[in-house]
Amino acid sequence: MSSERADEVIINTCFTTVHTVGVHNDGRRLRFMHKDGRFPVVFQKVPRDWSPYLLDIFTTLVEIRWRVMLLVFSLSYIVSWLFFGLCYWFIAFVHGDNIDDAAGNPCVVNVYGFTSAFLFSMETQATIGYGFRGMTETCMGAIIVVTAQDVFSCLLDTIIIGIVIAKMASARKRAQTVGFSRLAVVNLRDGVLCLSWRLGDFRGNHILEGVARAQLVRYSQQFEGPVAISYQDLEIHNRDLVLATPATVVHKLEPGSPLYNLSPDGLLEDDFELVVSFTYTGDSTGMLHQTRTSYTPADIHWGQRFRDMLKVGRKRYKVDYALFNETTWVTTPLLSAEQYDRGRSQPGLSMPVKRNCCCTEEVMQQTFF
Repeated sequence: MSSERADEVIINTCFTTVHTVGVHNDGRRLRFMHKDGRFPVVFQKVPRDWSPYLLDIFTTLVEIRWRVMLLVFSLSYIVSWLFFGLCYWFIAFVHGDNIDDAAGNPCVVNVYGFTSAFLFSMETQATIGYGFRGMTETCMGAIIVVTAQDVFSCLLDTIIIGIVIAKMASARKRAQTVGFSRLAVVNLRDGVLCLSWRLGDFRGNHILEGVARAQLVRYSQQFEGPVAISYQDLEIHNRDLVLATPATVVHKLEPGSPLYNLSPDGLLEDDFELVVSFTYTGDSTGMLHQTRTSYTPADIHWGQRFRDMLKVGRKRYKVDYALFNETTWVTTPLLSAEQYDRGRSQPGLSMPVKRNCCCTEEVMQQTFF
């Protein structure tokens, strides 16, 4: 088999981006994305491994864990105190300051050893100002070191405050309060088969505006082992959302949809992953956030719909989030959208349909979590 044949893409689709990754050793296929939006990707043998993290140190400190960040910040202060304390001790040693030279004119008053120099460094950078130790006008070198430490102290405090604020206002925290339903459903909407999932904001302060997106990720096994991953955008019926109340995101299974020929029997046999996201702006901070999740064929239930969770009161709307992930059975054709459209164009053709009346009362009230 030639190298050209090995690099050939199996799935031939328009407007599709293809990447190649390795196959899992035990034959199992990993999820492209976890339900919480994390990607199971590990980088190995990256050229200049640490340079991207050091060049963008601000982003690195924002993304690390709180305990690591606090350790780094504590060490930055302690190391700076030690460094400048060492400078003061060296200046005092060179100038000849000592405890017996009472008539002398020292560079730094009451700094006779490294311990006292370290304490003076900490008092200077923290602006404590006990008044016991102080700088004189005798040594220009000591004055330059004090000036440099003051400037460095202001810069270090600015960086630490900025990183703490950025970490506390991280978009990931806000994204945890906006969530997708644990499953997606396929049912009829206005005579059209539709794939839909639910989106909700769990906080009281609402979202100004947001855009919903969906991509179909498919896996294709190639001849020599690698897996080709293709991405196809799905057209969303209601992309722009104001998430004051929970919304149902709908994709119509119409001609042109990658799922147009998908039937309920072939749903679990197919190998794809539906990656959905919602990019939005919060009204409290005005920051841009994104929440994402994915659905496998096992997460898509045919012939069901989400239960109503919005009620109209006298003065306000009432949303029952206990019903956010609950579904109920509805009448839905057991056909692909392509077969269903063909059957509608031929009135004499019978179509299998999943009906409510065929289910017992217990099955009709069944919910999925």
